[in-house]
Amino acid sequence: MTDPRLDPQIIAYLAQMEAEGGAPLETLPVDEARQAAADGLGSWAGEPELLPKVEDLIIHGPDGAIPIRIYSPDRVQPSPALVYFHGGGWVVCDLDTHDVICRAIARRSGAVVVSVDYRLAPEHRFPAAVIDCYAATRWVAENAEQLGIDPRRIAVGGDSAGGNLAAVVSLQSRDETGPHIALQVLVYPVTDLSSLDTPSYREFAEGYGLTAPEMEWFRDQYLARPEDARCFHASPLLAPDLRGLPPALVITAECDPLRDEGEAYAKRLEEAGVHVRYTCYAGMIHPFFSLQGGVAQAREAIAEVAAAIASSAG
Repeated sequence: MTDPRLDPQIIAYLAQMEAEGGAPLETLPVDEARQAAADGLGSWAGEPELLPKVEDLIIHGPDGAIPIRIYSPDRVQPSPALVYFHGGGWVVCDLDTHDVICRAIARRSGAVVVSVDYRLAPEHRFPAAVIDCYAATRWVAENAEQLGIDPRRIAVGGDSAGGNLAAVVSLQSRDETGPHIALQVLVYPVTDLSSLDTPSYREFAEGYGLTAPEMEWFRDQYLARPEDARCFHASPLLAPDLRGLPPALVITAECDPLRDEGEAYAKRLEEAGVHVRYTCYAGMIHPFFSLQGGVAQAREAIAEVAAAIASSAG
């Protein structure tokens, strides 16, 4: 990749990925795609940081068991919290693929981070992931005292598909008088599955990490019916009203097919009177947020997320 806009560290990452080969995810059976995603980052993910306590639990949602992982840093209680939904197109990734990210956010923010292992497609299609993520958020709020959490300072967040889920949980919490959300952290979020035809989709369709064919495959695995793409619990950019939503930190990458829809959601939130901080990281690609082991701007983005959580108001 010779695009002069790309950060040199991203060029090195893309060169290594190309040298290692490997079939595109959308050409693999789902179980092989999941294994490829789990194996894909290697040293680029960075080393997991030590925390005083990391605990795996099973909680119960409307449709059954939901595994979660709770990261507890050194902190003053009650502390803020982040309910984190991992990326992976609703199809791949899990608690382990995002363990390094959650540890880093917990340590830098002083917040309890609760990572949610929501059900994956295609075995469990939309809205299964939404149901699990909302249920987990409610559980955190209901158990705030036991967890040492300030119930007024619970944030939701995630990257890519996880950013989509965080936006949707924020909408659902508002509409259903659910738990109070102090902040939504949306890292290159998917916000519109009804049209994969923005300028950034066309410009960065191939060769920049996430590809347009891969996103089409993720969408097809996730949605139960094509018409679900118009539902704003799948495509939050299509929500008729964004007023009354929690403050938002929206992060995008300059050379990412998802850049334009993330920026569009940030603008719509701002127009609706929501306080928004929007950062587009220059020369970055999808999935730079997961590359803190080798990309300086990934560490900067994690620090930005941690600072926003630490300073979130009740």
